[in-house]
Amino acid sequence: MFEYPKQYDVIVLGAGHAGIEAALAAARMGCQTLLVTINLDTIGQMSCNPAMGGLAKGHLAREVDALGGEMGINTDMTGLQFRMLNTKKGPSVWAPRAQCDKKAFQFRLKWICERQPNLDLKQGQTTKILHQDGVVYGVETNLGVQYHGKTVIVTTGTFLRGLMHIGATQIQGGRSGEEASMTLSVSLKEIGLELGRLKTGTPPRINRRSIDFKKTDLQGGDEPVPWFTFWKDDLFHVEHSVVNPQDMGHSNGKYPPGSIVDRLNGQLPCHITYTTHATAQVIRANLHKSPLYSGVIEGIGPRYCPSIEDKIIKFPEKGRHQIFLEPEGIATDEVYVNGFSTSLPYEVQVEMVKTIIGCENAEIMRAAYAVEYDFVFPTQLTPSLETKICRNLFLAGQINGTSGYEEAGAQGLMAGINAVQRVRGLNPIVLRRDQAYIGVLIDDLITKGTTEPYRMFTSRAEYRLLLRQDNADLRLSEIGHQVGLLPDRHYQLLLDKQQAVTDEMMRLETTRIGSTTLAQSLRRPEVSYQDLPSRNESLSPEVIQQIEILLKYEGYIDRQDAEVTRFKTLESKQIPEWIDYQEVPSLRTEARQKLGKIRPATLGQAARISGVSPSDIGLLMVWMKRGPKREVVD
Repeated sequence: MFEYPKQYDVIVLGAGHAGIEAALAAARMGCQTLLVTINLDTIGQMSCNPAMGGLAKGHLAREVDALGGEMGINTDMTGLQFRMLNTKKGPSVWAPRAQCDKKAFQFRLKWICERQPNLDLKQGQTTKILHQDGVVYGVETNLGVQYHGKTVIVTTGTFLRGLMHIGATQIQGGRSGEEASMTLSVSLKEIGLELGRLKTGTPPRINRRSIDFKKTDLQGGDEPVPWFTFWKDDLFHVEHSVVNPQDMGHSNGKYPPGSIVDRLNGQLPCHITYTTHATAQVIRANLHKSPLYSGVIEGIGPRYCPSIEDKIIKFPEKGRHQIFLEPEGIATDEVYVNGFSTSLPYEVQVEMVKTIIGCENAEIMRAAYAVEYDFVFPTQLTPSLETKICRNLFLAGQINGTSGYEEAGAQGLMAGINAVQRVRGLNPIVLRRDQAYIGVLIDDLITKGTTEPYRMFTSRAEYRLLLRQDNADLRLSEIGHQVGLLPDRHYQLLLDKQQAVTDEMMRLETTRIGSTTLAQSLRRPEVSYQDLPSRNESLSPEVIQQIEILLKYEGYIDRQDAEVTRFKTLESKQIPEWIDYQEVPSLRTEARQKLGKIRPATLGQAARISGVSPSDIGLLMVWMKRGPKREVVD
């Protein structure tokens, strides 16, 4: 066994969206970091839809950006279509979404990782987590190499004992064309972690030239582009953004130099189409061939991203289902058939695709498949994403039962930050539910757990009017700067924005036109900032948007602020480590069992555990006030 001579502060396993954010965060915060992956050529691979953001997911992506992560900038540089969803509704549910060029997204992330100071990249399949006396100290790969480090972050995605299904055909792999990690699950179990089994799936990819787009509805992007990153100035500076200066071409200045939309001088359209009655007939006639319905697949699939078989069977009253035809890149003819995930046999997929309007002559380039994989029940984690059973071992991404790039990236970023905090002997950074969707995500996972792939929704956030995608920088960038992740130049932009909002709000409140202040006028639903008779023409659109939202939704925002203040009492009460739930009198059996298993950090977290009642919390508070038992000395 060869022991690699360099000692690392942070070792990250897996180079998907969680692993990249974890590794970049740790390295940017000044720690010697190692990123180990099965294949260096697939760093940042978009295994499913090459899209970023969407409902609530867009909030997560902007929060990652606000804290100093890479996800937002990479999306803006490699996106080929951008839209802001839900703009006809209130601002709490507005959400950015981008369709990306999957190869450009991947290659730029690989380039970013390779040139990041303090970050080493190594190819190899990790087979074992090295630990002793409940503390992790490194990893071992199938090449017979041991890497030693102070902390380890596991971000294995769908690769833990990954098994792909296409009809009756089963192929070991984490995704199409790539081998699975077959031994690491054993090592995690040996540590003492409890594992479960989940399932996800992808639709077929079809040839653009075989689609009759005249039969479909065109869906264009938004102009001006709703960028993901708050630091747009960086996008327009070549040293911060462009992988290859030769890609800049003749930039017109409208889009970031070297970006995909700059190279196109515009955005690519997506198209909307529908399944037909014939689609349902083909699926029903072949349902017995589906591993999902024949019992071959053991893992539980995503409730909110069901296969087309599930849609047809569970919603028989629907005559058709909406399908999005989305380009996978500017240098490929592959089109992603969004909404058509399946694990039926290939020959059935060929027949199914031809029943979609506009796809009567469509050619499948890549078959759809379902993939089963191991995950760790996330109630075994602390709020910092460190495992309770093994010190210095962190988990992030789909291994914790989540779905989606954004959920993974958010966890990876927080795991990277907290691994560095652990190395430095500092308290972990834990975002509250009223601070960030990231806080909601992690709290849901560690408190409630999950038995199906977890997907973020705005409805999961009780303070969603405070947690808008437009103010993620105002909520989180100071934290990112304090821990050493967000650069000074970005923090100064935040301070400038805060000052501009404060100054203009004060001016609007004190400037009158007749008997009415400008602020009172702007509070009217039909009045926009541009309608005011006295405006500050130098303000950015982002500052104006903040001012309009703060004034027009002032009453609702104040109400949520009051709710946060009221509930902070429970959130701030730490549950001491000496608490033995078996000794708390009158505590119900279910509450005793769940509190003992999850070991919540605060009374607020305890109150959110399913099966723990308000009376249980009251008993716990009384017991905490009594203090720990003292030994009686004769």
